[in-house]
Amino acid sequence: MFAVLISGRPILTSPNQISPTQAAFTIPPSPPFHHLAVFLTPGTAMPPDSAAAVYVQLPPDSEFRLLGALDNDKQSAIFRIRTGPATVPTGVGALDDQDAMTDEQTTDAGSAPIVLGISLEPASQVAVALATARAAAKPAGNELVKRTLPTTAPGVPTKVLAQRIIANAFNFLASFSGGGPGGHEVVPLKSFQEWWRKFEKRIEMDPGFLERGDGV
Repeated sequence: MFAVLISGRPILTSPNQISPTQAAFTIPPSPPFHHLAVFLTPGTAMPPDSAAAVYVQLPPDSEFRLLGALDNDKQSAIFRIRTGPATVPTGVGALDDQDAMTDEQTTDAGSAPIVLGISLEPASQVAVALATARAAAKPAGNELVKRTLPTTAPGVPTKVLAQRIIANAFNFLASFSGGGPGGHEVVPLKSFQEWWRKFEKRIEMDPGFLERGDGV
């Protein structure tokens, strides 16, 4: 369903299947590369109301970090993955502004392979994860915005940020819910996309509003 393209290398189309909803590509770090593209292969589609979260593990770090996501409306993305020897700074980030997060903590990839993980998850869950990651990264952004905004309390726990993002999404989406099969309430995927667009714009205009808890 998914493929990975790195300049000068064959297209990777056969990931290791971890579970029915999770797959992983093992990528040699040499020769060094700076970007990779992840895309949905032709003729395939994700289940409705789902998205593919893209994660990366850069040795020696064992933790997977969120890069971005794909869905049926956005079937490809280009990510920044700088690899090289210890003397060359390495890290990860997103080239596409829709996924954009700042470069991750630098690491020495050495000769160990890079692991790119793809996980099919509910679109709403992926949207919250992306919003949480972006909110954590944005305060390091535009200095002019930072100077004109009230100072924020440092060290707001990630759990609190996630709760505020979920509350923001719930308050926005509540008016769009409708009856579905079995009497369950459903929200159109388009409404999630509209919430994400508005939320993203607010983060750009006011990076500290989540930390302050304003209007969440």
